[in-house]
Amino acid sequence: MKKYTWKLWLKPNLLTHDEHDSVAEVSTVGNTKLNADIARAIKEAGSDLQIETLIDVLERSDRVKRDYLLEGSSVQDGNFRHSPRVLGKWIGPNPSYDPDKHRLTFDATMTAEMRKLLGEDVDVEVLFVQVGGGAVIGLVIDVTTGLSDGTITPDGDLIVHGEKMKIAPDDEPGLGLWFVDAAGTEIPLTHPLSQNGPKVIRCRVPASLTAGTYTMKIVTRFSTGKALLTLPRTILYPRPLTVL
Repeated sequence: MKKYTWKLWLKPNLLTHDEHDSVAEVSTVGNTKLNADIARAIKEAGSDLQIETLIDVLERSDRVKRDYLLEGSSVQDGNFRHSPRVLGKWIGPNPSYDPDKHRLTFDATMTAEMRKLLGEDVDVEVLFVQVGGGAVIGLVIDVTTGLSDGTITPDGDLIVHGEKMKIAPDDEPGLGLWFVDAAGTEIPLTHPLSQNGPKVIRCRVPASLTAGTYTMKIVTRFSTGKALLTLPRTILYPRPLTVL
């Protein structure tokens, strides 16, 4: 009997044309843990320290780790090894760093203990299989980096692939696309959509998004029939989007 269960959404693989080819997304919407949650868990496990003290220690640890990473060091705790990395092409005999062409980021690699526990303690449960005909956000690509790993760039464009996503009518209050932060605050778009179709939407990420995780939310009355839906449909991207 496994100790934990990851809940999966299966979506069409939009990089292939095989209708039986799906990709899995772990459902983490509404399930982001913060330092306050970690502090409460440590307290409940029997720590004599007050929650406020535990939060302070965790936040100090975050700051120290950030400083090490920003200076170019790798940082390893009991779960992951974090290492600095630069993405982008370097062309020519004497290439130089160009922030418009290169992206500074970090890699996370599991420790041996985490790999062991992942194999021993985690099972999966398929919540939903999205087949033809359903409304879904299936893939989000950051145009700035070309990545579809969930990282997004403020004030950069996203290409969103899916089904039945078109925001229609596009001038009705309450309909549109939002980025929902961990606290549940909905941040609207600040630029008009440059593409608004059932299968592809191209949007500009609000420049005001700060570092953290967000959920993409689309609300629309679009229908493939002649008439619009009577009630709006809400579509959530099950994979968290991250501003580094």
